[in-house]
Amino acid sequence: MIRRTLLLWIFFLVCTLSYAQDRYTFTRGLISGPSHQYGRQALFTDQLAYLLYTGQLSTPAAGGSVPGLDNTPGSWQPIEADSAGMFKGRLINNGYLYLTYNAPAAQTAVLNISGHQMVYVNGEPHAGDIYRYGWMYTPVQLKKGLNEFYVRTARSFGRQGIQAQLLFPVKPVYLSTADSTLPFIVSGKANTELWGAVVVINTSKQALKGLQITSGIQGKEVVTTLPDIAPMTTRKVGFKMDASQLQQKGTASCALTLTGSNKRNIDQQNITLQVVNPGDHYTSTFVSQIDGSVQYYSVSPQEGSTGSAPALFLSVHGAEVQSINQARAYKQKDWGVLVAPTNRRPRGFNWEDWGRLDALEVLDIAKQTFSPDPAKIYLTGHSMGGHGSWYLGATYPGKWAAVAPCSGYPTLTGYGSADGLIPDSPKNNTEKILLRASNPSNVLKLANNYKAAGVYILHGDSDKVVSVEYARQMKRVLSGFHADFSYYEYPGGEHWYGDKCVDWPPLFQFLQWHTILPDSSWQHIDFTTANPAISSGMRWAHILQQQHSLEYSRIQLHRSEDHRSITGTTDNVATLALDLKDMPAGTITITLDGTPLTITKSDTVIYLHKQAQWAVGVLPAATEKGPQRNGTLKEAFNHHMVFVYGTSGNAAENEWAYNKARYDAETWYYRGNGAVDLVADKDFKAAAYPDQGIVLYGHAGSNKAWNALLKNCPIQVNRGQLQVGSQQYTGDALAAYFVWPREDSKTASIAVISGTGITGLHAAEANQYFAGGSGFPDYMIFNAELMKGGIEAIKTAGFYDNEWRIKEEEQVRN
Repeated sequence: MIRRTLLLWIFFLVCTLSYAQDRYTFTRGLISGPSHQYGRQALFTDQLAYLLYTGQLSTPAAGGSVPGLDNTPGSWQPIEADSAGMFKGRLINNGYLYLTYNAPAAQTAVLNISGHQMVYVNGEPHAGDIYRYGWMYTPVQLKKGLNEFYVRTARSFGRQGIQAQLLFPVKPVYLSTADSTLPFIVSGKANTELWGAVVVINTSKQALKGLQITSGIQGKEVVTTLPDIAPMTTRKVGFKMDASQLQQKGTASCALTLTGSNKRNIDQQNITLQVVNPGDHYTSTFVSQIDGSVQYYSVSPQEGSTGSAPALFLSVHGAEVQSINQARAYKQKDWGVLVAPTNRRPRGFNWEDWGRLDALEVLDIAKQTFSPDPAKIYLTGHSMGGHGSWYLGATYPGKWAAVAPCSGYPTLTGYGSADGLIPDSPKNNTEKILLRASNPSNVLKLANNYKAAGVYILHGDSDKVVSVEYARQMKRVLSGFHADFSYYEYPGGEHWYGDKCVDWPPLFQFLQWHTILPDSSWQHIDFTTANPAISSGMRWAHILQQQHSLEYSRIQLHRSEDHRSITGTTDNVATLALDLKDMPAGTITITLDGTPLTITKSDTVIYLHKQAQWAVGVLPAATEKGPQRNGTLKEAFNHHMVFVYGTSGNAAENEWAYNKARYDAETWYYRGNGAVDLVADKDFKAAAYPDQGIVLYGHAGSNKAWNALLKNCPIQVNRGQLQVGSQQYTGDALAAYFVWPREDSKTASIAVISGTGITGLHAAEANQYFAGGSGFPDYMIFNAELMKGGIEAIKTAGFYDNEWRIKEEEQVRN
């Protein structure tokens, strides 16, 4: 009996120890006070990161000193997790949580932290879980002995808490279904070629090539070959499935089998699919042109059919709202179909940048899928989606018959949200040129564009989340010029007062009264843009090039009743295209800014260029700036971009390049539900990636792709030296962000993340270019002192001219 009891106790102890080795939860740490500031601009401050990367950071100890945000002295304070493993409290305040783990041997693990901005693991940066989804599983390499984790925190995380744990999975490669992207199965449809996506976690030190996922649903198997998965990374991968056998409403299982290039099984998981009846609200998936990842949108179908083309309502959701819940907030309409895109995540990009591109992708898909009446396209949204309505409505006049923001704020300058505010005014010339890159975000400067559509503003008068004052502000703005808007404050309405705060009958009545008129009916054009590559014009007039990139450009044009003349004024316009298809044959008079031009109509579109005066010319070459490609750093993160990291530098430079590319890929996955190829420079061949955006990491001496891609660029970076046009800079602490057009493509660009030495490269590590609305110019050169908060650390920043040349008047130099 004693022997049996002893054996049972040993068995229990072994099992307990085995389980303990599978998961380690951090329960004690040290917390620093405010030491960093990141937001929606290129400027940032991070005192701890500066010390870390200049080798001056002392090992934290309770009571030990740590610099504060404004170089004020601070100290490390002990902090303990509660019984649920959560670090909480007022001590968590825009600083760092320092955690340690003593590993008995060098080994790989998976780090899972919820509620953090990012983390340095033994000095290597990894993406954070700022929205507390809980499914950031990050492969990390632990060294024998002390392993250090600097977890960047924010004040808001102190209320909800931060949890950190290390997982030690049995398999080095496995599937994670916690963050799946899946369609609903609508019975009655073919459902033979549907897309889903799950995450593959690779904790091995080898790149995984030739993996396949086999999906199985009631005997229907489909095999999908996966893209390469880099060492020590996670990647969300798309797979196909055949759900044609599913016809009964409810749930169904899909078996996923991951196999290697040798056809051996690596892992198996089951996912649950939702099956709905025709007419139910549902979700569809698609492959995005932005990065090749699987995305989705949700639908509130038209109720019945009138036999004519339906109206189309594009509804953009609020922060933390899933698109299916957005669609379900609307009762089905007998006169139209409602489609809700995702913004790439429930928070995503505030409907700017890649959220804007997602909305446009879904709009195009919806037009192809539902064949709506082209005169009955409408835009609406709630909260962050109210901002999305204001923003998309002002940015794309002519696409919407009417725009209906609900409980929304107009700008990120005034309201901000998770990533903070865009500063409302520059403090000096340097900040002025940096904030110029954020100009497309300011809908107040684009407000005249609302003339192209009816506007309905709906807001609860007791809203404590987004104040009704934002609605009143826009009412005042529109009252100054708009003849067709309606305004309603719902009495006692808070931020969400039920489905009626979006599905409001008078709002839809207002939409139904409006249609998009044909171009021939528009005699007046009043259009403003800050970037022709985002939005170039409306109706029959388009701004192709600006005199000063990213400053506001405006055209005010009037076409005579007999369509034989066009008169008007322009501001900051270098090249203008006018579509003359509705003009009669013969002589036409065009007068711009007082300059008369008499032309004989021969071509449908004419191109006008302004030097000293306006003159008729030709379409600018695709190699110049224009609607197809107009610069700013973010432009390259598109067109199925690829991250190319350097391997030809010294050991520290090579390690930095891979770690930084991986960090950006992790951030892109988290922020944008995305996936991207990580490619070593030695394996990169431009012809294998035609018309794709490229993000290049390293400098001319550390990245073999540099010379082929950037040989004609006026910005050159190498070890210890950096050149911008005729200006030379030296030292190993310089960092560079810049963009350059792919010379073998008419549309794609190259973003370069570079530095003159390991200190400068580390200074380029921050990636708030993924924050929605953040502005980054064509180029920005700075040194590591920027991390200490000094704007004078920016050596130069600016915009190329239309021929991609550096001009003194378009830059700032310190």
